Amino acid sequence: MSTSTKIKLLCQPTDDSWLQQALNNLDLILLDHSHCERKAAGVAVNLLFRYPSHESLIYQLTAIAKEELEHFEQVNQWLAKKNIPLSPLKPSPYGATLKDAIRRHEPHRLLDSLLVSALIEARSHERLGLLADNCPDVDLAKFYRGLMASEARHYGIYWLLATQYFHREIVDQRLPELAHLESEILSNLYPEPRIHS
Repeated sequence: MSTSTKIKLLCQPTDDSWLQQALNNLDLILLDHSHCERKAAGVAVNLLFRYPSHESLIYQLTAIAKEELEHFEQVNQWLAKKNIPLSPLKPSPYGATLKDAIRRHEPHRLLDSLLVSALIEARSHERLGLLADNCPDVDLAKFYRGLMASEARHYGIYWLLATQYFHREIVDQRLPELAHLESEILSNLYPEPRIHS
């Protein structure tokens, strides 16, 4: 079992098998991290377009989208430094499975979208922390540590938006269902190294 601090939103901490896989494949993890930051920016932007009259959501997610793109650029600088070419990667089932769990009709779609985003950001926060604590490259470990606060802030914002637009009881009922699914997806380690494998 992971020695990381348990993240409040997550049902289960990351297993040590993921950390060993990641540390043995840091170049692939960096490349996947680039894809993750780009996708995270895209998720925020898509929500901006889908809910243009939700003023608080617009304000908060505009800031998140900008920050995710800054992180995307920073990770790409690391890739260039290590001579790792930008290239496509087959994603793990993690994101697609969570996306499939988002209900299609409003207002459930908004609630699930916010909570799924919160869970993904919470898992990213946890795993970047594991890399920061264990990465043998001191500079890269420092980089991961520098991103942790942003990831924590992001998952907090998504959760707070959910509680702003929905009664707390509704959020508290739905979140454990999605959190259980999120942990279930990760219970079998994906054979190819990914941030969310």
